[in-house]
Amino acid sequence: MAGPRTVSLVTLGCARNEVDSEELAGRLTAAGWALTDDRDASVVLVNTCGFIEAAKHESIGELLDAAGTGARVVAVGCLAERYGDQLAEALPEAQVLSFDDYADIATRLDEVLAGRRRPAHQPRDRRRLLPLAPAGRPAAAHPHVPGHAMPGPAGPGGGITDLPPGTAPASGPQIIRRRLDGGPVAPLKIASGCDRRCSFCAIPAYRGAFLSRPPADLVAEAEWLASQGVTELLLVSENSTSYGKDLGDLQALDDLLPALAAVPGIARIRVSYLQPAEMRPGLIAVMASTPGVAPYFDLSFQHASGSVLRAMRRFGDGDRFCALLDQIRQLCPEAGVRSNFIVGFPGETASDLAELERFLTRARLDAIGVFGYSDEEGTAAATLPGQLDQGEIDRRADDLSDLAEELMAQRAADRVGSTVDVLIEADLGGQLYQGRAAHQAPEVDGVTSVRSGSPLAVGSLVAATVTGSDGVDLTAETLLAAARPGQPH
Repeated sequence: MAGPRTVSLVTLGCARNEVDSEELAGRLTAAGWALTDDRDASVVLVNTCGFIEAAKHESIGELLDAAGTGARVVAVGCLAERYGDQLAEALPEAQVLSFDDYADIATRLDEVLAGRRRPAHQPRDRRRLLPLAPAGRPAAAHPHVPGHAMPGPAGPGGGITDLPPGTAPASGPQIIRRRLDGGPVAPLKIASGCDRRCSFCAIPAYRGAFLSRPPADLVAEAEWLASQGVTELLLVSENSTSYGKDLGDLQALDDLLPALAAVPGIARIRVSYLQPAEMRPGLIAVMASTPGVAPYFDLSFQHASGSVLRAMRRFGDGDRFCALLDQIRQLCPEAGVRSNFIVGFPGETASDLAELERFLTRARLDAIGVFGYSDEEGTAAATLPGQLDQGEIDRRADDLSDLAEELMAQRAADRVGSTVDVLIEADLGGQLYQGRAAHQAPEVDGVTSVRSGSPLAVGSLVAATVTGSDGVDLTAETLLAAARPGQPH
């Protein structure tokens, strides 16, 4: 086993968790802990996911695998927050910590290394930790919110100082973060929590009420990320369209996007997690036409049947969603759109499913995620009548996934002959590079392979002509000379 005070940090789940892990990494390295990728670390810290059943199983499997190395194992993240003492009882191999422990994570791991076991927390509804009214939240005292800047100046009593290389500076807004991935793309958390009450989702209960980060903190963190070689920012939250409502400005995202795009070295801004019910014409215009902002719309439709959506406690139907897509494409015909859909929701009929299939055929989405419904403890949907057999849910999910694959491949084929701006992420050799066009988000939406007669720098944004497609992936040839790193054409 490695020497004392070495930690291996394992991150599961979404990009929001990646930001949280980088906060933990910044705090630990500032306190003298050494990060290592080896499983012979003295402590393995697993940042878990608790969103759906499959994610829970993956998190538990990771914790058990870590315990098998002989290291001391600590669970943090959504699964740990959601189940607390229950998880600790079921997995005595791991210590279970809460979001409230993040600010003192180095002390907690010192205790673990010393063999002291802290009682796991009792799960609680974190929505109750902030005022019900959004306007009262910014000034309220509240427990630690992962991935948010710390208030107060640097220095004694004001945060972490003397941070090691690669960790965000302690001057100005307190950005406690250490990059764990050296690539040109990084997530930037603009808010945490959610005020919506979707009947299938338990996230608000363990992530808390919606809380925006101040714009100045976000710009400062973007500047730091740019200094670390980042050229594309992926803005993440539980609900990005709510950004600013607790700051007294419902149009705050409209102003934030140009400000982030103006940060030197940042070539592209991408927004994720948009609620269709909260999309405004002004925001659509900013996203579709601001230089440096990708015309990319990650819209959380979830279904297209009005009756199913009402049961989900959500807005809209297929016709309204198509009207929203028309509004977007009128401003930017080449805009990229992705969405996720739940099939097999309680009470979903064959007619509802057919309505969803018709919508997908009409919508021309670039990326489609299909998930079979599963009960989530503590959600209203788990108690609804009309629960479907798991085999039927799986069949519907498989059939819709097959349709989605065909539609996404057709949408990609439609882009052949068009010009796309590709952020170069890897040099594959032989004048071939890999990156992503504006309609392709990291990890989930496919890639673009670019052939170029002149060298391209990783992190640069280049214009290319699409020459072919394979499923959701594209091939392209450079149209112009390579841009300087971080500078779009």
